Amino acid sequence: MNDWSPESWKTKAHAQEVKYEDTAALDAAVARLRELPPLVTSWEIEKLKGLLADAQLGKRFLLQGGDCAETVADCRSSVIASKLKILLQMSLVLVHGAHKPVIRVGRFAGQYAKPRSKATETKGDVELPSYFGDLVNRPEFTAQARRADPNLLLSGYQHAALTLNFIRSLSAGGFADVHHPEYWDLSFFKTAGVPEALREQYEQTARRLADALRFMEALGERTVEDLTRVDFFTSHEGLNLPYESAQTRTVPQWAGWYDLSTHFPWIGERTRALDGAHVEFFRGLKNPVGVKIGPQASPDEVVRLVETLNPTDEPGKMALITRMGSARVGTALPPIIEAVKRSGRRVLWISDPMHGNTVQTSSGFKTRNFDHVLHEVEQTFEMHDALGTNLGGVHFELTGEDVTECLGGAAGITEKDLDRNYASVCDPRLNYRQALEMSFRIARWMERRKNGR
Repeated sequence: MNDWSPESWKTKAHAQEVKYEDTAALDAAVARLRELPPLVTSWEIEKLKGLLADAQLGKRFLLQGGDCAETVADCRSSVIASKLKILLQMSLVLVHGAHKPVIRVGRFAGQYAKPRSKATETKGDVELPSYFGDLVNRPEFTAQARRADPNLLLSGYQHAALTLNFIRSLSAGGFADVHHPEYWDLSFFKTAGVPEALREQYEQTARRLADALRFMEALGERTVEDLTRVDFFTSHEGLNLPYESAQTRTVPQWAGWYDLSTHFPWIGERTRALDGAHVEFFRGLKNPVGVKIGPQASPDEVVRLVETLNPTDEPGKMALITRMGSARVGTALPPIIEAVKRSGRRVLWISDPMHGNTVQTSSGFKTRNFDHVLHEVEQTFEMHDALGTNLGGVHFELTGEDVTECLGGAAGITEKDLDRNYASVCDPRLNYRQALEMSFRIARWMERRKNGR
């Protein structure tokens, strides 16, 4: 790694590069970011890496979820708590189905930058830069809002810090204490048209886990409060390299460089070029690193990515997040799994069933179908089983709010419902009910699979 530094990426081709007009202001913002305290710590990163190493061996399962693109306007206690709550509820259900611990990773406290398929957007006769997330510009379709503003890098850091502070306070204060039934609001089951059997199954799962925790307490010396304390880790796409590199530093406890803006950064499908700036930056990090893999990726390319990003084959370091689409996963994924398996490299396989299943309705809404999302997850499980590998996690775009952005699910959202509460500034998310139902469907599938059915 003698040829690497936190800024060596500047010598490479930079996909999705943001064009800042005021370079002096950019330099000032980056310099200030370098001085600010880290958002996460190296020992938290190393702890997560150890947990991911267990997941690579099938001893744990990863649940990763959150907004497509966070907004600073949603840095509110109610919004943050609802995201934390749905992730915890989903993980509770998955623990019950998988019979193994679940690693909880949120797409929050930094998911403020988004790649776009086109650099500009046109409305009528007006063409402006696309919205690249609140770390870069604003969603309003005006020249001022769409101008890349370096000060938004500092705003993103500040709102990420506020979000992390509240998440840590909730976790430390007992918010995540699953044995207290009053912490779980199940009232929506009774009003959302969800079958009574599903509500009863969730309540039964919660009761069983609570009983198991109390039984463990009776056998040992630890209290239920100790046993049920939950760790949450953060993740985001490391898209904006000035922001990421400014928070990358060495620490006294460990050798090497850590991106301390998040625990688990990933490289997107659009920025994973082997000779590109993002792979160059990520190859020098001690963080666990994910890479999104779409249906256009070749098996050889994926193996070379794994070798480049984790040359020493360190356990827990490398994750491949596949996003194929339900119609293509059956043909596109197996050759990639087989190639990585032949290489002997250790990776954590994660299924992202959201991005490959995005469609546009006749009325212009981007949406996803619940059944297509579920079908991709189930197919991915089946292919890993058939090839002797392990699917170790799932990655969802979701929210704890009652939005209407994805079709289907027990709540029965149809195309005519989309404009009722379509709140996403980018891609559609599963709402609270759909996300929880998704966890039940996956957990039931995992339990049947474990029992040979």
